[in-house]
Amino acid sequence: MESIKQEFRPRVIPIKWQGDRLILLDQRLLPFETRYVEAKTVSDVADAIRNMVVRGAPAIGIAAAFGMVLALVERDVKSVSEALDALKGTREVLSRTRPTAVNLFWSLDRMYSRALELASRTSHVGELKEGLEEEARKIFEEELEAEVRIGVYGAELLEDGDTILTICNAGGLATGTGLGTATAPIYVARLLGKRVSVIVPETRPWQQGARLTVYELAVNGVPATLVADTAVGFVMYRRMVSAVIVGADRILLDGHVFNKIGTLNEAVLAHEFAIPFYVAAPTSTIDARSRAADVVVEERDPDEVRTAMTERGRLYVTLRDVAAYNPVFDVVPPKYVTGIITERGIALQPLHRSLQRLLERVGAL
Repeated sequence: MESIKQEFRPRVIPIKWQGDRLILLDQRLLPFETRYVEAKTVSDVADAIRNMVVRGAPAIGIAAAFGMVLALVERDVKSVSEALDALKGTREVLSRTRPTAVNLFWSLDRMYSRALELASRTSHVGELKEGLEEEARKIFEEELEAEVRIGVYGAELLEDGDTILTICNAGGLATGTGLGTATAPIYVARLLGKRVSVIVPETRPWQQGARLTVYELAVNGVPATLVADTAVGFVMYRRMVSAVIVGADRILLDGHVFNKIGTLNEAVLAHEFAIPFYVAAPTSTIDARSRAADVVVEERDPDEVRTAMTERGRLYVTLRDVAAYNPVFDVVPPKYVTGIITERGIALQPLHRSLQRLLERVGAL
């Protein structure tokens, strides 16, 4: 594992912590412009998450963790009890930014629980802040470690010459580490000498595939071919796809997968053409409490559907006043999922049993 971390040197680092501020790569501008945004306050972090400066479930979780630290950096709190009040308010503010990605709530709950634990042992605000900063760094390091393990498990599923279909961006830009979840098996397979390539659907309406995944794979030396979202069925029909690997924003214990809109199309088509459909995500993405009907699927501005991203910004591609519906996430029923690749191993069908065993093994149930 350590050798893989040392060998893989990502060219793009989307999140940097500098002690009193969070430096975020503005993913809205890629691949046309590389610009970093400084988040010095909780409000800055909330805006960055809400407006998709930072995006992807794990990266959102990491940004939120450091946002909790910033709650104590930006305010001149005098006592631990005052600090806890500030952190509680910050947790509420950040939890409202993106409703579907479970890593956000997992990270905020973990940071607040750590604050309560520290508050029971110290009366010094400085020690509380240092402890929270250390916890946020741990969340980052644990995410990277998880992705390396996901890469190792996933690479075993790939053969020399395979072509992987993905969707959106579940690479290092989406996780904050530079490695990614869905891309980790691809990077590790190539480190092991397997010639693996990728087909990338554009992923409307934000075009994360065209703008981010293609860019990320290119700078890391992985052959990638861009296709229109509507070409996914055709490339499967033509047997141009060996396997599908996607990320996830939330996985339920029964095996339902919430991921970028368009994921269900790929899952159903892969099932029809007998192509393995894998989900790559850390166990922090597994929601053991919710049912599919409980999960709020985020809907964003309809103008995102009416427009497309270009080098000159978003331009209208249709009538400005046409009705548009913009759900951001898909729900993939368990029957379409071949397996879920986690840092603790691969959960196979029946998913409700294998996921439960997996979480029991790590003491998460």
